[in-house]
Amino acid sequence: MNNPVKNRYDFALIFDVQDGNPNGDPDAGNLPRMDAETGQGIVTDVCLKRKIRNYVGITKEFASPYDIFIKEKAVLNRLIASGYETLGIDLEKPPQNAKDGKKRNQKGEGQGQEVDKARAQMCSTYFDIRAFGAVMSTGANAGQVRGPVQMTFGRSVDPIVTLEHSITRMAVATEAEAEKQSGDNRTMGRKNTVPYGVYVAHGFVSANLAAQTGFDTGDLALLWEALVNMFEHDRSAARGLMSTQKLIVFKHRSPLGDAPAHQLFGRIQVVRIDPSKPARSIRDYKITLDGKELPTDTLNEIAV
Repeated sequence: MNNPVKNRYDFALIFDVQDGNPNGDPDAGNLPRMDAETGQGIVTDVCLKRKIRNYVGITKEFASPYDIFIKEKAVLNRLIASGYETLGIDLEKPPQNAKDGKKRNQKGEGQGQEVDKARAQMCSTYFDIRAFGAVMSTGANAGQVRGPVQMTFGRSVDPIVTLEHSITRMAVATEAEAEKQSGDNRTMGRKNTVPYGVYVAHGFVSANLAAQTGFDTGDLALLWEALVNMFEHDRSAARGLMSTQKLIVFKHRSPLGDAPAHQLFGRIQVVRIDPSKPARSIRDYKITLDGKELPTDTLNEIAV
């Protein structure tokens, strides 16, 4: 374990999308998520955490202590049971130190001490459990973890415009479709995009919860790295061009913090330079802190 996190952190992630769908809503035909009252675009915290997980996984090759618990095709109960196996605890065997003589139930609840050991084992193995927490009582009980890193939804600075495009594939999937089209073999589809939008999401790192999960300064540095670079390894035709433009980190002097988060975030201004023209680039916006332009680096750490 590296040095423990001794400071509270609050951060603002400013990212943009060009000609893409940053986070489609499956309940709305995969249209870009939007606030129906303001027209502002929305990207969920789950979407952003997914990109962080993916970045850490591919850069650390899904190896302990940077493996990822919530990943594609994972069977969570199997992973929890594997944590018990690593500790040498047989879930089918009655606990030896049970004062009341009870056996473990079918969910493998076991003794409190064993649950604590399993929870610690899972935290030490999986980065996303240490960072975001997890519910691990769905099978073999490894308890619950409240993560020190939490994020809000991303919300666009200005209302977004959603466009729907017709697209054509010069092929069909079945012989029946080919016969129906007399060999023309075209498949029509739809694609939804946002021409351009700048989004801001906010996040928080609790030093107290970090101590409970083992989230250390090495994990924290990896989190900043992931937030800066995660879009570079998450390319797809549907998402267009997405980029982290600024990561502004407020570092408090103490574990409990020195100022309310909302006051710190209020110091950041993202303003369109010419409101009379539609924005199509980050150059159409001015990002300032306390009225002053920030250094050109993507990551800016500010002492509170």
